[in-house]
Amino acid sequence: MIDTLYELIGGRPAIQAAVESFYRKVLADPRLSHFFDQTDMPHQVALQSMFISMLLGGRVVYTGKDVRTAHAGAREKGLNDSHFDLFLKHFRAALEEAKVPPDKLEKVMTLLGGTRRDVLGR
Repeated sequence: MIDTLYELIGGRPAIQAAVESFYRKVLADPRLSHFFDQTDMPHQVALQSMFISMLLGGRVVYTGKDVRTAHAGAREKGLNDSHFDLFLKHFRAALEEAKVPPDKLEKVMTLLGGTRRDVLGR
């Protein structure tokens, strides 16, 4: 029975496509790209795909750092609410490109938005 948001939006292929599109957008955005200057992007894409999959109820084990710790370096570079909002904007666009249905897209965005406190270290 398909009942997780992960499965409802298309599972691994949809998540992978959205995450790859998301990072293309982020790296093309001069307001955000500097946060990834020293980042191994293939590794980052893999970790983010795992994290998003887990967040959406997929049977995926996320092996990265906890959200607060993972974003400590970005906070040292000035990560703030306006940056977080831009990240969300780019992820929304990536999900739209991946043809995620609007009602499911909103649920994904709510879950991603719920990480704000930890990402920003509050």
